[in-house]
Amino acid sequence: MLIRFSVENFLSFSDKQYFSLLPGKGTLKSEHKSKKVKGVSALKTAVLFGANASGKSNLIKAIDFGKKLVLRGTKIDTKIDFQKFRLDSNLKDKNSRIEYEIQHSGKNYAYGFVFNNNEITEEWLYEIGIKSDIKIFERNKDSKEVFDLDYLLKGNKKIEEKQFIKFIAKGTPNNQLFLNEIRTRKVKENVSKIDDILNVIDWFQNSLKIIFPDDKYNEGLKFELKEDETLLTTFEEFLKYFDTGINGVCLEKIDYESVDIPKLILNKIKEELLNKKSENFRASILSNKNTTYFLTIKDEDLIVHKFMTKHKVLGNEEFEKFDTSDESDGTNRIMDFIPLMMDLLKGDNVFIIDEMERSLHPNLIYDLIDLFMSKGKNVNSQLILASHESSLLTQKLLRKDEVWFVVKDFNGSSKLHSLEEYNIRFDKEIRKDYLLGRFKAIPKIGNRNKLTVLPNQS
Repeated sequence: MLIRFSVENFLSFSDKQYFSLLPGKGTLKSEHKSKKVKGVSALKTAVLFGANASGKSNLIKAIDFGKKLVLRGTKIDTKIDFQKFRLDSNLKDKNSRIEYEIQHSGKNYAYGFVFNNNEITEEWLYEIGIKSDIKIFERNKDSKEVFDLDYLLKGNKKIEEKQFIKFIAKGTPNNQLFLNEIRTRKVKENVSKIDDILNVIDWFQNSLKIIFPDDKYNEGLKFELKEDETLLTTFEEFLKYFDTGINGVCLEKIDYESVDIPKLILNKIKEELLNKKSENFRASILSNKNTTYFLTIKDEDLIVHKFMTKHKVLGNEEFEKFDTSDESDGTNRIMDFIPLMMDLLKGDNVFIIDEMERSLHPNLIYDLIDLFMSKGKNVNSQLILASHESSLLTQKLLRKDEVWFVVKDFNGSSKLHSLEEYNIRFDKEIRKDYLLGRFKAIPKIGNRNKLTVLPNQS
């Protein structure tokens, strides 16, 4: 679970801004709060509203940037690729800062780093509690000892383990996070007590899932449909529930030559699959123009299946099979969100989605959130959205502390504030006030009479 995120001097954010999933004082909709972990619970959903270019997507990009830096790192002798806030010359030489407060594997953590395009100047990981915090490690390039590893060294009793930890820390490049170095240098195999670091890495790798408007989610789940009848039934029930007009889905084996993917790419995938040691992972998923292909290896040959939909034919008991590229954008969007919803309800997932409403009817996006909240009462997962869909702005669906606004100030800097900051009754209809500009997160449209380049029709 994401408890809180802060960002400073990154893209459209100048001074430090906080995005918090900590519940406010409201007592309504208690099922929207997660089960407490060491006294701390988090909200299961949040929706970010704001005008175009207000900074909603930039907040998600900041969260995604940190994830990529942890999991992918930065190549040696290359710059850390990001943009500082560019509309204030005073910030040109100031460092940027990102911090995550998360909940994972029964603990609460604060992990963050200070950085610029050339180096990581600070990095820290704490286990956080209500009364006190435990420092797992700290890094500060201006300190006499760059790394404070006391906690890790005390937990690892063997001399060779202590030496290995110090060796990895000392060898961490200036432009690389210590967490990335731990992940890529086989520290787990050589050190016995680094569970907290591994927990945080696992959260970034397996819990945090960020989806931008053109992304597709987890077609790998669709691959399992071939073997799992229960999963197939669940998928088809969702398609019926969302009134797609689709009666079923299937995987159709097709000829290798008919795949609408460049052969160079297919051959590269085949080579990668052949090189994989475990039979369990010798599969790949590829999408092109709303068509999804599943590629597997059998007896050294590449086998291709296409994900297809089935429709009833009037006067015939047979089904007509459709390529998913023949389905509407909205239907394909729904099919992407079905595995997402299934994973949400499994628990221990944080989905952050930019423009979830794209190609979806307002009633569908409303119901997706309501479905998650009603079926996920005993599940610790989160659904965080950036949206323009004002029909979601109702306290029938969301708590006040789940509604966030992003606005730009006079200097073009993005600011975050919550509906919790406003004195609004629980039964107050807030959508009208939002569209009238009470919460400031709407576009300021100018005087059309000043559009001198348009022809005068009077």
